[in-house]
Amino acid sequence: MCGIVGYIGSREAYPIIINGLKRLEYRGYDSAGFVLNYPEGLEMVKTKGKVVDLEDKAQGVKLHANIGVGHTRWATHGVPNDINSHPHMSNNGNLVIVHNGIIENYEAIKIKLYSEGYVFHSETDTEVLVNLIEYFKEKENLNLTDAVRYALTEVIGAFAIAVMDSQNTDEIVVGRLGSPLAIGIGEDEFFIASDASPFVEFTKDAIYLEDGEMATIKRGEKVKVRKIVDNKEVHPSIHELQLDLEQIEKGGYEHFMLKEINEQPKSIHDTMRGRLLPDEGIIKMAGIWDHMERFKKAKRIIIVACGTSWHAGLVGEYLIEELARIPVEVEYASEFRYRNPIINKNDIVIAISQSGETADTLAALKLAKEKGAFIYGICNVVGSSIARITDAGSYTHAGPEIGVASTKAFTAQLTILTLIALKLGKHKGNLSNERFMSLCYELSTIPSKVEKALNTNDIVKKISEIYKDAENALYLGRGYNFPTALEGALKLKEISYIHAEGYPAAEMKHGPIALIDENMPVFVIAINKGHYEKVVSNIQEIKSRSGQIIAVVTEGDKQVRDLADHVIEIPECSEEFSPILASIPLQLLSYHVAVMRGCNVDQPRNLAKSVTVE
Repeated sequence: MCGIVGYIGSREAYPIIINGLKRLEYRGYDSAGFVLNYPEGLEMVKTKGKVVDLEDKAQGVKLHANIGVGHTRWATHGVPNDINSHPHMSNNGNLVIVHNGIIENYEAIKIKLYSEGYVFHSETDTEVLVNLIEYFKEKENLNLTDAVRYALTEVIGAFAIAVMDSQNTDEIVVGRLGSPLAIGIGEDEFFIASDASPFVEFTKDAIYLEDGEMATIKRGEKVKVRKIVDNKEVHPSIHELQLDLEQIEKGGYEHFMLKEINEQPKSIHDTMRGRLLPDEGIIKMAGIWDHMERFKKAKRIIIVACGTSWHAGLVGEYLIEELARIPVEVEYASEFRYRNPIINKNDIVIAISQSGETADTLAALKLAKEKGAFIYGICNVVGSSIARITDAGSYTHAGPEIGVASTKAFTAQLTILTLIALKLGKHKGNLSNERFMSLCYELSTIPSKVEKALNTNDIVKKISEIYKDAENALYLGRGYNFPTALEGALKLKEISYIHAEGYPAAEMKHGPIALIDENMPVFVIAINKGHYEKVVSNIQEIKSRSGQIIAVVTEGDKQVRDLADHVIEIPECSEEFSPILASIPLQLLSYHVAVMRGCNVDQPRNLAKSVTVE
C-alpha cells in the first residue's frame, strides 16, 4: 500500500513531490511526509493526515531543493501519527528513507541494533531498516549503494524503498521486492514513484524495477540497475508509458468514483476494441490463441483474486463452465498458498488484479508457477508485476482507476472473462456457430446498454435518500447474479460504512431471513432470465416479513414491480451479460449513499487501492 515519490534534476523537487503524492494518495492516506536534500542538510516535514495537511505544515519551510523524496502512508506497523509518518531518519541524521511494504523480521534486526547502541523513536519497521543501512555504511565503510544492498539481503518481507544521504545531494538509491517501483527517465532528470502517474506529464519513458533489483540514480549519469542478491549488473528495458494526464484528473466530476462509474461505456468498449469482431464472428485474443491447445486440454482452471476481482472471478466461473465446459475453481488469493493447494501441470491459473501488484495474488501465482501450471493474468496496468510474471494475459484497458472502490475495472474484468469464455467455448465445440455469433453481437451492444443503465441515476439517488441511514442491508441474487450481489454489498460497505452482506437468494432461508424486518433494506437482482421465478418466490418471502424490497429488474418487468417497494430497471440482456448491467445501479447507489452520509468516497477509511502487503 503506501505511495513513494522522488525527484532529482534541475527543477524544484517540492512541487513534483507534492503533486505526485496527491496522485498516489489512493495507495494510503493515514499520513504523509517529504524530505528535501540541500548541501547544508536535510529539510523534513511529515504529519498525520492527508497530503493537504502536509502542504499546510510545510508553510514557511525552505522548499527550493532539486532532490527529494516523499511518502503517503497506509499504516502497518505503528498507529497513524506524526512520529510514525515517513520519511524516517537514521540515528546519525545522515540517511533518510521512504518505504512501501513490510519488513517481517524487523524485531530481530531491532534487537541486534539495540545491542549496537541504536535507539528508535517510532513503532515502524521502516526506522529499523534505515538504521540497518546506516549500520552497514558506518561499520563496513561502504558507499550508500553497497550499504543499501547489504541491508536488503538481511531483511525478510516486501519493500519498495528510496534512500538519500545528506552528505550527497546527487544520488538516490532505490530497491524493490514485492512492491512496485517505477523510475521515470527525463532529460538530465529522474523521477521515482510507486506508479507512473506522478511523472506522466514530464516523461513517457520509464524503467520498472523487477523483484530483487535495486538502482542507483545519480545526477548526470545513467541509471545503474543491479541484482540485490549478488550485485550482478542488469540492463533494464525502457518502457513507453501508455498513460495520459487527463486520464488521472477528475474531468469536472465531484469525485473520481463518479467519473469512473460514468466511464464504463467507454472502458468496456476499449476492452473489447480490436478483440471482438462481431460481424465476422471473430474474437482476437493472442494470449488465448497462442496457447489454445493448453486451454483446450486443461483439466481445470483456477482463478485467484482478492476483493472485487474475486467477485469478477466468480462470474468468470459461471461463464467458463457454461460456455466452455471446463471446470473452474475460484480461490481467494490470500488463502490459496496457505492451504497447500493441489496444483497440477495441466492446470491453468488465472490471476485477476486491477493494479497487477496485489501481493497475495502475486504470491499465489509464484506458487502455481513453481508447480508447473500455466499462469494467465488479467490486469489493468501495463508493465505491472502480474503482467510480467505470467505466461500470457490480457489487459483490461479500463484506464487509470483512482477511486479506491473499484467500478470500471470490475466491469472491464467481466468483459475480458466473457471474451475468454466465448472464445474457449467456440474452439472446444461447445457453442454452436449460431449461438456464438448471437452472443458476440449482443456483447458488442453492452456499452450502449451500460449507457442506458447509467440513466437510472436519478431514481437511484431518490432510493439512496430513503435508505442512507440504514444500519444493515442484504443483497440477494441467483446464478450469474449471486456474485453481483456480493459486489453490491461490498461497495456499500467500502464507501458508506453500512454493514451489508450478499447471499444467494435461496440461502436467505438458511439464516439471514432472521434479520429481516421493516427496517431492513433488501436489494434483489431479479432480471427476467435464468432463475426469475425462483427469485420472485424469494421476494414474496421477504415481503411477508415486512422487509423493504429494492429490486433491480429488466426493463418492462411487471411481476416484481407489484411486489417491490422500489424498482430500478436495466436494459434487456442475456443472463451471461447481466452482471455487467446490474452492477451499474448498485455502484451508483453506494456512491450516493456515501455522499449523503458525508463519507470520503474516493478515499474510504482504512482502505488503500493497491494492496501490496499480505
